[in-house]
Amino acid sequence: MADSSTPPLLDIDRLISDRRTRIIVCCGSGGVGKTTAAAAIGLRAAEHGRRVVVLTVDPARRLAQSMGLTSLDNTPRLVHGVGADVSSGSDQEGNGAAPGGSLHAMMLDMKRTFDEIVEAHADPDRAAQILANPFYQSLSSSFAGTQEYMAMEKLGQLRRADEWDLIVVDTPPSRSALDFLDAPQRLARFLDGRLIRLLTGPAKVGGRAYLRMINAGFGMVTGILTKVLGTQMLKDVQTFVSALDTMFGGFRERADYTYQLLRAPGTAFLVIASPEPDALREASYFVERLGEERMPLAGLILNKVLRPAARLSAARSMAAAEVLQSAAQQPAAQSNSVAIAALRWHADRMQQVTAQRRIAEHFTAAHPLVPVAEIPAQPDDVHDLDGLRRIGSAFGQA
Repeated sequence: MADSSTPPLLDIDRLISDRRTRIIVCCGSGGVGKTTAAAAIGLRAAEHGRRVVVLTVDPARRLAQSMGLTSLDNTPRLVHGVGADVSSGSDQEGNGAAPGGSLHAMMLDMKRTFDEIVEAHADPDRAAQILANPFYQSLSSSFAGTQEYMAMEKLGQLRRADEWDLIVVDTPPSRSALDFLDAPQRLARFLDGRLIRLLTGPAKVGGRAYLRMINAGFGMVTGILTKVLGTQMLKDVQTFVSALDTMFGGFRERADYTYQLLRAPGTAFLVIASPEPDALREASYFVERLGEERMPLAGLILNKVLRPAARLSAARSMAAAEVLQSAAQQPAAQSNSVAIAALRWHADRMQQVTAQRRIAEHFTAAHPLVPVAEIPAQPDDVHDLDGLRRIGSAFGQA
């Protein structure tokens, strides 16, 4: 990048080696390699002696595959061949793992997480009533915002467990990756909403008082809700809200706890992007949104960066190819098609390098204080621990 717009360097190794860093949240748009970057960060931290768990909210299988696991679920699974699992000192494959490190990985199951909350914070009879309720089953599986709130819950659970000294969160591949920042407020609005107060009214009043409410006009509202929701659905909603009412305060408290945890000094947000216009526009959105929320942004990881193969400009490479092409057309000359193709390929690559550099400079001009780390483009897809280590080695070259 040009000297006039060179951003400060983001030192990932320093970030993950700092024991005060307890949570790293990776966010970015789809297709930028965010899941791979999160996995590489988790692996490198484990081989620096940290006890790491990587939590992905992305349902894709990339994280499991890259770590050599057949599947992931709501329970942290040990990744073998990492840190202390390899040896007590440097590992047997020469990866230089520090002693004491370990790596676990898991994928958020929002319904199972919701079930765990109910089981942990309600007595057995009430928990069974809630879990069997049809409205709860629908809410816990597909209600808008449930995934983001459950991601907050799971992060809070992992942090409170204190089993790991670093949690790496791989968020969904879209702008909704930051929706969990709104989860406490969205939940509070839902729980304090007029509809919820209306539905809890009958259960809280009961008996003749309930009949007086109907005579006062509540019956008309209930009739409207019955037409909209159906009799059974309305009953299921009322039963669910009544059973869950005592847990509402706990939901708010835990959501607020996790929200404050995200703003604490031990948390670091990393925005992942590729050097493409759309990806860096999304990265700008993430940076600005995190600033508005006063979240601790550590920096930008620019992934899939092309590096020049040689110090030969695109113009000179194309000129040389044209000279060879002209010579090949002479009667006494022999065509060197391989050299011509190589020169043209190099010219095309150098043009891509220049284009990437200009796109990245637009971002750094808009956000000059955001530290940046670069990951070179890989020749093949990353699908194992060795591939993740190659990605991680780029962090140490910042």
